[in-house]
Amino acid sequence: MTARANWGPTEAERLKAVESHYKWVDAAKYLGCPTVRVNAFGKGTAAEVQKAAADGLARLAEYAQKAGINVIVENHGSYTSNGEWLLATIRQVGRPNVGILPDFGNFCIRRDTGDLYRGKCIEEYDKYKAVREWMPVAKGVSAKTFDFDANGNCVETDYFKMFKIIKDSGFRGYVGIEYEGEVTSEEEGVRKTKALLEKVLKTLA
Repeated sequence: MTARANWGPTEAERLKAVESHYKWVDAAKYLGCPTVRVNAFGKGTAAEVQKAAADGLARLAEYAQKAGINVIVENHGSYTSNGEWLLATIRQVGRPNVGILPDFGNFCIRRDTGDLYRGKCIEEYDKYKAVREWMPVAKGVSAKTFDFDANGNCVETDYFKMFKIIKDSGFRGYVGIEYEGEVTSEEEGVRKTKALLEKVLKTLA
């Protein structure tokens, strides 16, 4: 008898989950997109989830590589918000078309409820340290904002510091804009983020 671990899906279930992403790889190729983004969630210890995530990513990457598509994982809560854990997971996969999408807003690694996803965040991974660690394997950047000061600077992230790290890494890929604030409209938030990016890049040029 083969015992099933209580921390996650069986191999057959994981394979089914991987195969369900094939259609998104196919869609990306059809649309001319270079990359698809996925999450690396799971139940269990950090080591258990990492092993399962690395296996699933490797399988998806094999399919995506035939289509010339990259697969990227965003820091999106739980273990993925831990810079060292996510980098180690990607290195464990060890495929050239698998990388990370650094998101400036998702770095909570411990909550007051003990739940991996819900509750007040009481411990965060240093976002600047994480991005510095990730840039060698980054295949995109998600410039997230929530609020701005009177000078148009992002309140929660020092964009000048962050993009100095990104520039110094030699990164030449896409930077996407993601506004999740509530002070202004979504359209205005995106415009303010774009203006901030232009100001920062001009300063760093």
